[in-house]
Order: sequence, then C-alpha cells, then structure tokens
Amino acid sequence: MKYYITLIFVFSLAFAKAQLIGTLTGTQGDSLAFASIYIKGSYTGTTTNNEGAYTLKLPKFGDYEIVYQSLGYAPETIKVNYQKENQVQNVILKEQATSLDEVIVNSDENPADRVIQAAIDNREKNRLKFSSYKANFYSRGLWRMNDVPESFMGQEIGDLDGSLDSITRSGIIYLSETVSKIAYEAPDNFKEHIIASKISGDDNGFSANSAESADFNFYNNNIDLNNRIVSPIADYAFGYYKYKLLGTFFDDNNFLINKIEVKSKRPNDNTFEGIIYIVEDQWTIYGLELTTTGMNINVPVIKEITFKQDFSYEESNKDWVKRSQSIDFSFKFLGFKGNGRFIANYTDYNFNPQFEKDFFGAEVLSFEEGANKKDSLFWKKQRPVPLNTEESKEYIKKDSIAAVRNDPKYKDSIDAVNNKFRLLDPITGYSYRNSNKNYSITYDGIANFSGFNTVQGFSINSGLSYFKGFDEDYNRTLYLGTKFNYGFSDDRLRYTFTGNYRFNRTNRRYLGFKAGTEVRQINNSNPISNLENSLSSLLFERNFAKFYEVDFASINFGQEVVNGVFVNTSVSYERRQPLTNTEDQVWFPQDDIDYTSNNPLSLDLGRQAIIDDHEILKTGVSLTLRPGQKYQSYPNQKFNISNEKYPTIVLNYEGGFASSNDNYNFHQFKASLYQGFDLGNLGRTSYYANAGTFLNADNISFVDYQHFNGNRLRYKLQAVNPYGFGLLNYYDYSTNKDYAQLHVQHDFKGFILGKIPVLNQLNYDLILNGKALFTERKPYFELSAGIDNIGFGNFRPFRIDYVYSMTSGRNYGAFVLGFNLGF
Repeated sequence: MKYYITLIFVFSLAFAKAQLIGTLTGTQGDSLAFASIYIKGSYTGTTTNNEGAYTLKLPKFGDYEIVYQSLGYAPETIKVNYQKENQVQNVILKEQATSLDEVIVNSDENPADRVIQAAIDNREKNRLKFSSYKANFYSRGLWRMNDVPESFMGQEIGDLDGSLDSITRSGIIYLSETVSKIAYEAPDNFKEHIIASKISGDDNGFSANSAESADFNFYNNNIDLNNRIVSPIADYAFGYYKYKLLGTFFDDNNFLINKIEVKSKRPNDNTFEGIIYIVEDQWTIYGLELTTTGMNINVPVIKEITFKQDFSYEESNKDWVKRSQSIDFSFKFLGFKGNGRFIANYTDYNFNPQFEKDFFGAEVLSFEEGANKKDSLFWKKQRPVPLNTEESKEYIKKDSIAAVRNDPKYKDSIDAVNNKFRLLDPITGYSYRNSNKNYSITYDGIANFSGFNTVQGFSINSGLSYFKGFDEDYNRTLYLGTKFNYGFSDDRLRYTFTGNYRFNRTNRRYLGFKAGTEVRQINNSNPISNLENSLSSLLFERNFAKFYEVDFASINFGQEVVNGVFVNTSVSYERRQPLTNTEDQVWFPQDDIDYTSNNPLSLDLGRQAIIDDHEILKTGVSLTLRPGQKYQSYPNQKFNISNEKYPTIVLNYEGGFASSNDNYNFHQFKASLYQGFDLGNLGRTSYYANAGTFLNADNISFVDYQHFNGNRLRYKLQAVNPYGFGLLNYYDYSTNKDYAQLHVQHDFKGFILGKIPVLNQLNYDLILNGKALFTERKPYFELSAGIDNIGFGNFRPFRIDYVYSMTSGRNYGAFVLGFNLGF
C-alpha cells in the first residue's frame, strides 16, 4: 500500500521541483500521520498526511541530514544524498522504548508530579521565550459527514451540493487550504497575510483557516474552547489533574524526555486527558496528544476533540519550537454524525525579525490579490503536506461538480424545478429565484401564526419580498418587502413596507426605510415575546404585554466610520393611537384572575400611562465605540474582532419634535458601557452599565419614557437576558427623569459544580447575577443564582434561576425557569 501511495504522489508532483518525497511508517506497516520531517539544524520542514506521505522542499541538490519524528516513535536522523527531483525516501520508525531506570523512585513522591511541578515553575519563562518571530504557515481543514438523514423536520436535505453519496449518505462537505506568512510580537501583536486560499468546489471562496484561530498554546494557563480548558501545566493544574510517569527515553539530541499520562480528577471538568512529553532540565514541551470532550467544553454536540502537537530542538536557539499541529474532532446531533481534522504546519521561522514601527496595527489578517485564484501547479509546489487519496478525489469531484453547477444553463434548469408552483403554496408560501441574475421573490403564505394578545386576538402574518444581489459575493444588496398582519378579533389588516440597500460589507454602510401601520409594545424592546405572551394569556389569563398602534414612516442610515467607530441615525414620523382589549378568550379560566386593561395601570407617583392620539417627529443618533478593535480584511468584506481588554461604549441621543401636543417634545441623552472577560479557570464575567437623562420631558407621552426590561413570568421561552431583570414589574420603574442601571454576571463555567461529587457528573453551570436600578423611586436591587446547561444527552436548553428582589421594604424571591430555544 505504501508503494502505491508513493506512486500517486510521484505522479501528482511531476511538475514540482527540488522535493524529497516518500512515506513514513511504523514497523508494522502502519502509516504515521502528521509526523514532523525537517532538515536538521534548520526551520525547513514538513508534515506527513494521514496516510504517512510527505513532500519536503530542498533548496538544492546535495547532502542533507533529515530528521523524522513522530510521537510514540524513536526519531531517526537519516543522511540523504539528494541527486534528482522528486527523489523517494521511505522511512520506517521503531516504537519508542521507554524506561523507568532513569527515575529515582521516592515512595513519598510521585515522579510525574516532580516533572509537572518543574514544568509549571518554568511555564511563564518558556511561554515568553519567543517574544517575536516570522514564519510560513500552512493549514488544511476537512469536515466529513457520516450517515446523514434524508430529511430533517420534514425538509429534504438532499446531497448538500454534491457532497453526499446517495447510498451511504456520507461524504466530505468542506475541504480547504491556506498558505500564509505570519508575524508575532509579544504580548499580543499578530499579523497574517494569506498568499493562497482554496475551498473545494468554490472558485470564489476563501478558506476560514487562519494561523491565529489555530494558535493553541499549552504554555497558557487555559485553552479557549468555548469553555476555558485548563492546560496540564497551568499554575493551578494540580487542582484538576493527576499524573503518572509512563517512562523516559533519550531523543536523538540526547535530551531525556518524560512521557506522562494526564488524567482528570473529576469527570466532565474543564480538562484534557492523554499524554504530554516534558524535556528534563529545560522543562519544555516535547510533544502532546490530549483529548477533551463536548461535555468538558459545554458543547454537547461535540463528542471529542484531540490535539496533537510536535516540537523539535533547534541548536541555533537552544530551544524547542512547534513544527506541526493536528486537531481531530467528531460530532453527533439529531441523527447527524461526522468528524473532521484541521492540520497546521510551521516552517522557516525567523526569531530575530526587524519589524518596522507601524508594521502591526488593527488589521490582523489580509489577502494577497488573487489568493483564491491560484492554479493547481502553484498548489503542487507550495503545499507542504501532500493530499491523501480521499482529498485528491474530493478536489477532482467538487471541481467537476462546480463547473457543471456554475453553468448558466444548469442554474436555469435547477431554478425551473425549484420554481414550480405547488398546490399548497398559496397557504404555505412560495419562492421564485433566478440564480443567474441573483434575485429572488418570496411570498410568505398565510399559515404564519403570530400569536395571541387581548388587543387583536389571534393574528397571522404574511408578506411579499424582493431580494437582489448586485455582484457574485452579494456585497451590494437590495431588499424590498411588504408585511401584512391581520387580527381576527379587532378585524384589522395592518401592513408595512420595508426597503434596505447595503452598499458593501466592508464598512457596512446601509440606507433603509420603513413605513406603514403596526401594533407595538409600549416598551419597544419587546421584553415579552409573542409566544410567551400567548401562553401567559391563554393558559393563565395574564396579559402582561401592553400595546399601542402607530402609523409611521422612518429613514435609517448607518456605517462604520473608521475602525471601531459605528454611527447609526434615524428620522421618523409617528402617529400613536391607543388600543383597547377586544378579546377575553382563555383556555383555563381562573375565578380570582381577570384580564387587565391594555394600559399599564399599576403606576404610582401620579404618572399617566394612558396613550392618547398624537403625532410626533423623532430623530435618533447612536455612536458605538469599540476601543482596541482588530479586524480581518477579506476581499470585499471586513470581520471585526472585539478586544476584551476594553469595554464597548454606546452613546445615544433621542429627540421628539413638532408634536401635535407641545408637551410631548423632549430630548434624551444616554450612555452604555458593556464588557465580557475571562477569569482563567474561575469562569467568565460580564457587565452592562447604562445611565441617561431627559431634558424638557416633564409631561411627555408614556411611550417615550425610558422603560426597563422586567419580567413577571416564571418562565422564559428565549435566551435568558443577562441585562434584563428577573422579577421587576414591566412599567413600574419607567421614567422621564434621570436613571441608571447596572448588571453584573459571572458564569463559573463548571468551576464550582464541577468539583462537587454527583453534581460533577451532570455538567451543569453555576451563574450568579447582581442587578441594580436607580430612578426617582427608591432603588431596586436583584440577586440571583442560576443553574444552566440542564437537560439530557446533547439536548440541554434549560436553565433555572432563583431571583431575590429588594425594594422599598418589599423583599421577595421566586424561581424562574428558562428555555433557551432561540425564540
């Protein structure tokens, strides 16, 4: 088999120059995947693919010492007389024999603990050794699906653009490669310039593989994988791991290497398990193979993630550098199963770079022009890790499929099938698409139930929309649409017209308008969802949501002015009108409860909550500042990266003018500050602070008051809002005076519950919240403790919080059940 693989690569690299090729296997003929191969004493190297095949670029003909190393095998240094292009050098490595003879066993000390403690003591020094460097980087990513169902929730899945075999329902759905140049300067300056990017079957696509996203440094205390997973050599690692010395061996540079088994002290904790190799005396990482699970990282759909890293000793720097990395993962959810792998290869390090003064900046990633247009000859020359048989076939298959599917005639034929009108389309909806001209027309149907409220009764929505992309990448787009809403009880048909033009995806400039008639909650941020209000009303006869009607027309404009500075503006005309209850239907009537009026009548301090008929012009300006924001520059697109070192600042102005009631004119100024940051193994903290004031607003309409997101339900059918209140009445604290609120949340990410016997088997999260609200009334405070990630298997949408409310001598507590179902 290994000779067959070699012949494949000899043929496929026939046009490549100055390359040594071959396969690396064990003594049993097993392929050694992702092993490191490099010229001794240099940073020129490569990595084997998962079939053990490799290609090593050599600068010229001559004699070389080539090092072959793979974790678990004794490294070999082979002298090669390189005389011809694509010379074959197959190598067999023996399994690494380990011994405990070098260890002096003390009955009072675990020898592995001694090594790990020394590695911990030297962790920070080793982390900071390479404070700056340049290197060449290569990455390849692959996602594979296995046994995909033919339909999901009544929808045909199909073959995923030719990715799935029609019989086995399996296949590669994503294959990509990246070649780039990277630069780093401590503590956090990073820059990557992508030379080439390739996605199978997508000539216009750009790979998501980047060096920064692949930078998993086990010299850091934690590895960020949704949860902060504790490194086996973290400062506090002994609180999470137990260690066993499996043996020692000498490498080809005569360094003593300790092979140590790593095990978690508690199941489902934020930890790894596997093997780590530590160099005696230098206490650096020689290599590692560590696995964590989806339960550990609180992403149950993931089954396992395995990291494998390989380091080599460099005589010139007297230190160890990372040569290669592979990340293998598997997943399973609702009948979908699959796995994948991302590999990274680092070559041509320069640890003494001379950076210009302005070399680093906010831009951390950029693309060479035509990076996604490199031909196969380029890839054959530049790809350091050869494709395996499956990947080679995948490129051929997907490129052939893409050539067919990009043909205008093929697109027309597919559109003709998908655009056929069906019998139930007037009820369920219909969409017409022209793929060649990049536009679509969509009718929503009338089977679009939007809920129940006491103002409209049951209501349904429908609509008609047009969407147009003006280029292949949909950077410039136009949306035009109209929405209809009909309430059966008040027998009213309401409608809105919407238009939005996006100029680009770089600074996200947009211009939009909206006009029509609609029913709105008095608190326009909609603290109660339609589904929550429907259930609360029909099941418990509690109509907490309060509404008014508005005829309106508005224009909106916004863009990112400079990096990290966003401006949004709006001008609108509104005619507000009161609404009254028209429906008292309830499924389970209760003798001691009746529906309340549509106006929030539980107000005090002489405030008037009733909405009267009036007109007003409104304007708004919002300025968002994200200090330290970095970004990735894709062709025709910009991806912003928030900097957790700094909070996001939002400044707002809202004004009412030319009202039909002069008392309703007003000005409001407010500012918000929010931030989230990690606290290592202690979890993650976030906060939100908001304050504002009104001018000339003593008698304004209650609609224009500052409202706060309260809650009187004992359940939430949406993601729990960390910046809302758990027990606050919806409108009791609404104000037209000065106000301020503060919300602080800490998610322990398993730090507490993961250490309690029995509970640590359940993979729950403990979340604490503190909230405060200050208005002209006496202050309002809340404290809460919640348990998140409740459920079974991969289905964990539930959360329960105990909330304690304190205000005006009226203190009480209650449980609130949350369903994070995304409504």
